[in-house]
Amino acid sequence: MPINPSSAFAAVVFSAVFVCGTALALPQNDDNKISNHPSDLKAALKAAGMTSTTSDLPSAMANTKIAALDTTELKADAVQPTLAGDMAQGGLVIGQTRPGSIVKLDDIRVDVDDEGRFIFGFGRDHPDTAVLNITYGDGTILPPKVLKIASREFKEQRIDNLPSNKVDEFTPEELKKITEGTAKKNAARANMQQKADWVSGFDWPVTGTITGLFGSRRILNGVPRRPHSGVDVGAVEGTDVRAPADGVITLADPDMYFEGGLVFIDHGQGLESALMHMSRLDVVAGQRVTRGDIIGAVGATGRATGPHMHWSLKWKSRLLDAQLVAPEMPET
Repeated sequence: MPINPSSAFAAVVFSAVFVCGTALALPQNDDNKISNHPSDLKAALKAAGMTSTTSDLPSAMANTKIAALDTTELKADAVQPTLAGDMAQGGLVIGQTRPGSIVKLDDIRVDVDDEGRFIFGFGRDHPDTAVLNITYGDGTILPPKVLKIASREFKEQRIDNLPSNKVDEFTPEELKKITEGTAKKNAARANMQQKADWVSGFDWPVTGTITGLFGSRRILNGVPRRPHSGVDVGAVEGTDVRAPADGVITLADPDMYFEGGLVFIDHGQGLESALMHMSRLDVVAGQRVTRGDIIGAVGATGRATGPHMHWSLKWKSRLLDAQLVAPEMPET
């Protein structure tokens, strides 16, 4: 899989202590928070013992399974369920349990496939704990496990000189288009697949300079708006945009009001990629794609100040940090 082992994703056996989110040994202004930048987050996890090989584990963690985000580490015949991922705000976690299990994260039912694989994530403002409950198919109820979720600092990003009708002043016709776009997105998400296509792993849809980070507080033309929903990568207009992972296209619209050229890819079990601002779309709804397939081209459509690719990752209703699941960005 194309996940860089240095990403230091943590896989934890349930019988071990959950150490992710505690004692993160990275210098910071607030001991209860870690840096916004994913490379710093991964460095913090590594400093806390979250390495990609079991040979590097301290003796105190001898019974803890550590791995990169690699599904070969998730064994269906494991004595206890296993997890792999970032226990942090914006983090994505994959898991393995016995087939037929019922899995719940707090009050959310988590989809489990026929091989016992599942996935979940933590939003930008998730509290510092979550409770995972698993019931085996034979009725055995495992003890609830409290997951400790690391907090993150999020920067502020100001963007000025946007057209006012892309921020807070809309004509009736524009409001109608916005409403219609919302309906299209809701319809596309109404019947997401259960197949775990995310096991393909993730690559960058476009390589280039990262110009916008997940979770940043956005001030547009001086008006506070919702936090940034994804990661932005600056690239030359017309550059190919590729599917970050396997999945099914659920929406391909060249003219959404804010997003411009927009593509949704359903990676299964409630996990979705959204690629925005594209100048060209090469896919249609219902089409199956594999990681690396060309789906369109970089543009500056919708609410954009220049050509770039915006990639959002969402699990159910929770926006996640796509930069945490991608390899390190290649130098350009």
